[in-house]
Amino acid sequence: MTTAISKDRRRGRGAVSNASGRYEREAREIVDDGWDSAADLPPLPVEVVREAARSIVARNDSPDLPFERSINPYRGCEHGCIYCYARPSHAYLGLSPGLDFETKLTVKPGAADLLRRTFDKPGYAPVPIMLGANTDPYQPIEREYRTTREILEVLLAYRHPFGVITKSALITRDTDLLSEAAALGIGRAAVSVTTLDHRLSRAMEPRASAPHARFRTIGTLADAGIPVTVMTAPLIPALTDHEMEAMLERGRDAGASSAYYVALRLPREIAGLFREWLEEHYPDRAARILNHVRSMHGGKDYDAAFGTRMTGTGPYAALMATRFRKAAARLGLNTRHRPYRRDLFRIPPRPGDQLDLFAT
Repeated sequence: MTTAISKDRRRGRGAVSNASGRYEREAREIVDDGWDSAADLPPLPVEVVREAARSIVARNDSPDLPFERSINPYRGCEHGCIYCYARPSHAYLGLSPGLDFETKLTVKPGAADLLRRTFDKPGYAPVPIMLGANTDPYQPIEREYRTTREILEVLLAYRHPFGVITKSALITRDTDLLSEAAALGIGRAAVSVTTLDHRLSRAMEPRASAPHARFRTIGTLADAGIPVTVMTAPLIPALTDHEMEAMLERGRDAGASSAYYVALRLPREIAGLFREWLEEHYPDRAARILNHVRSMHGGKDYDAAFGTRMTGTGPYAALMATRFRKAAARLGLNTRHRPYRRDLFRIPPRPGDQLDLFAT
């Protein structure tokens, strides 16, 4: 018996299966009953649900993250990256971290208004906010809903410091807002690149921008004066990590001024989903890849310990860290961006407000 969904139904998707989330009382799987009934099912469509969110800014106290606050305009992500660490969060919605994560999406249409209310609260103190810390703020449905752009407009109006992480060329649509924010010292961007191999990218992150488009995106943003970080994330041992230096060099040549990396993480359901994906696409090296991953996490698929969960431990992890450090230094990517400016934060005037006599 196999839990895999037929290839025709999941064409253009990353996950192989769609097992029920871990909180469900009943486990449901599609199984071929021998009558080819599953073959009659249509391709999986994208379904979007509007969420009436009560808050929009998430907080974290993780020592592994360079930010304390984040905004995620969407739940789920159509990019379909098989390694995405956000997949397990779909179980909280009663959905599968597998194909549901890529096809059953949630949008927060009132996000901009919620953000205004947050900033308007008496005594609010600006702390840099990251967009895209969980799911990509520039996934395909952003073209229609424009929630991310509306959030950027609020951040810019309040002169609030922020960063954006994406693997989508769609971010260049908002170059006007990002360049203005960068000129004020309150905005920057990071573009995640995972491989230079187009075929691998198509299988691993089927609806994300192609590798060459991401480097072109770095160039477009950098030319507009926006500080850009090239992120080699995740680095997958024995599959993509050999490309690290080449990806960093391409990023530097495109205009990136800093770099960052994260080793592959396989928390919760991702371990099984990634294993299924390897067995279908790279069966000849699946065992080797998984053995290296476990060697970086104390013999387990994943170790969530702070301080090492993003980079791993052991000889292979140490080698990966050394390679990255030396490559970044050689390419001049080890310089830090200037600190965000927080002193510019202000509540913009509303229609009918009395103007400040000394406003500039």
